[in-house]
Amino acid sequence: MTSTQIILFLILAATLLGFVWGRWRYDVVAGVALLAAVYLGVVPPENAFLGFSHPAVVSVAAVLVISRALQETELVYWLVRMLAPARLTPTTQVAAGSGLTLLLSAVMNNIGALALMLPVTIRNASLAKRPASFLLIPLSFASLLGGLITLIGTPPNLVISAFRAEHVGKPFLMFDFTPVGLTIAIIGLVYLAIVGWRLIPTRETEQSAKRLLRKLTPFVAEVRLPEGSSFNDRQVRHVEEICGNEVTIMTVLRHGEGILAPRPIALLRAGDILVIKGEPNIWEPLCDGKQFDLLSRNNVDDLAIRLQDAVIAEAVVMPNSALETRSARNMRMHTDYGVNLLALARRGEPQLRLKDWDFQVGDTLLVQGERNTLERALADLGCLILADGGGTAKAQKKGLLLPLAIFAVALVAAGLGLVSVPISLVSAVAALILARTISLQDAYESIDWPILVLIGALMPIGQAMTSTGAAGHIASQLVALAGVMPLWAIIGLVMAVSMWLSDLIHNTPTAVLMAPISAGIAEGLQLSIDPFLMAVAVGSASAYLTPIGHQSNTLVMGPGAYRFTDYTRVGIGLELLILLVGVPMILFVWPA
Repeated sequence: MTSTQIILFLILAATLLGFVWGRWRYDVVAGVALLAAVYLGVVPPENAFLGFSHPAVVSVAAVLVISRALQETELVYWLVRMLAPARLTPTTQVAAGSGLTLLLSAVMNNIGALALMLPVTIRNASLAKRPASFLLIPLSFASLLGGLITLIGTPPNLVISAFRAEHVGKPFLMFDFTPVGLTIAIIGLVYLAIVGWRLIPTRETEQSAKRLLRKLTPFVAEVRLPEGSSFNDRQVRHVEEICGNEVTIMTVLRHGEGILAPRPIALLRAGDILVIKGEPNIWEPLCDGKQFDLLSRNNVDDLAIRLQDAVIAEAVVMPNSALETRSARNMRMHTDYGVNLLALARRGEPQLRLKDWDFQVGDTLLVQGERNTLERALADLGCLILADGGGTAKAQKKGLLLPLAIFAVALVAAGLGLVSVPISLVSAVAALILARTISLQDAYESIDWPILVLIGALMPIGQAMTSTGAAGHIASQLVALAGVMPLWAIIGLVMAVSMWLSDLIHNTPTAVLMAPISAGIAEGLQLSIDPFLMAVAVGSASAYLTPIGHQSNTLVMGPGAYRFTDYTRVGIGLELLILLVGVPMILFVWPA
C-alpha cells in the first residue's frame, strides 16, 4: 500500500466519522475532505472543482426545480380526492398513500414527494381518526423505494450512471433501473401495507397542535396595563428587557383590535391588554395590580378565535431550513418575521422553554401569526405547514396539465435517447420558467445547494479512489476473501455493505465510495461491472434502519413522534426483503 493510498484511507475514515458524528453538516464535511485531499496531494489542484461541473450535479439541480414546480400545482387537491376512499382500514390507507408517494418519488426528488404527501397524509389520518404514526414511516420508506425506479429518482442512481459512463463509455439510461427497482418497490409496498405499519407502536400524534396548546397553558396569560403603571408609554421591548427577555408579548389588544407579534418599538398605552408568554415565576410578580392586572390564563385557543386574521399553524422544520442549528433567540422570529413561536415538539416530546433551543430537521413547531403573512414567513424560514387552524394544509392553485406535459416530454426524450438526461431535464426547467409555471426566484430557492456541494466535493475523491489504486487495493482483498463465494453471495455482500453505510451516512457518499470498490471487485473477477453497480445503487438508496440515514426519515420523526428503534422495527424486515428480491433480480436483468 502506497503512502498516497494510506492518506486517502485516513481522509475517508475521517469523513465517514464526520458524517456519523453529525456535528457539522454533510456538505461542510465533504468540503473539508476535498480540501484535505488537495493539500495532502491526493487530488490534483486542477481536478479539485471538476465535480461541480459533473452531469450528475446538473441533473440533481434540475430534478429539484421540476419537483418544486409540481409541488406548486393543484396536485394536492387531486391527491386528497384520490386518497379519500382509502381511509377505510390502515392497510388500504398505507397502500394508497405510500403507493402514490412511491410513484411521485420515481420522477421527483424524494424530499419533494414526501413534502407533497406529508400534509395530505396527516389530514387523512385525522379524518380517519387514526394515529398518523401508523402512516408516516411507511410514507418515508415509500419515498425511498420510489427512487429506485428511474435514473432521476434518487441522486445515487445519477452517481452510478455517471461512474458507468466514465468506465464503460456509456451511462445507464432513464429506465435501465426500472426492472429491478420497480420489482423491489412493489414488493416493498406490499410489505409496508400488510406488515410494516403493524410493527409501529401507537404514538400520540393526532391533533398534536391541540396537545401542544394544552402543554402551553401555564406559560400564557392575559394582563392589562392599569393607569399609573410604569410600563405605560413605554416600548414593548422595555417590558421584555425588564423580564430578562424571558417573556414575549405575543399580542396587544387595544380598543377591540389585536396586534399580533407587536414590533419592539411599539408603545404601550394604559388599558392595553397584553397576551404574554413566559415562565410564570418571571411574569407573576409583575401582576401586582400596579404594573399589570392579571385577567386570565389559558387563553391561547380563545385568542385564535377572537382575532379574525390570526391562525395557529403546525409546521415542520425542513432540511436546509434557515432555522437548522439556530436558536429561537438568534432567529428573532417574533421581531423579524411577525410570528409567535408558541411551542415545539421533538420526537413527540413538547418543548416550551425555547429561548436558546437549537432547531433540528424534523422539529414540529406551533406558531401563530396573521393569516396573510404566516405562510410566507414559514416558507422563508424553510418550514412545511402541516395544518393550519382549520386542520388542513393549504393546497396550491396553479394548473397541473402544463407542467406535467413538459415533464413527460422530457422523460420521453431522455428515455428514447434523443438527448442526454441532463440536457433533457435542463430543457424542462427552461420550459417551466418560460411558461411561468415556476418563477425564477422559486427555481433558485428550490435547489438544495448542500446536496450539490456534497456531490461536487466528493466526486474528485471518488475519482481518486480509482486513480490512486485505493479502490483496486480494497477490491483485491475482497476478491481474495470471496474466492470461494458464489456470485450471488458477492452481489449480496456489496448490496448489504452499501445498505449499512447508507443507514449511517448520506446515500450519495455511499454511492461515490462504493462504486469504484464494486467495479474493482468485478474487474478482479473478470466480470461485467453492471450487476455490481446496480447492487450499489439499490443498497445506497435503502436507508431504512435509522432516522439519520436519509432526510425523509428525519422529516417524519417529529410529526410521527417516533423513536430511533421504530425505524429498525420496520426497516430490518424491509432491508432483508430487498436483499432476497434484489440480488436474483439484478443477476437476471444484468447477468455478469
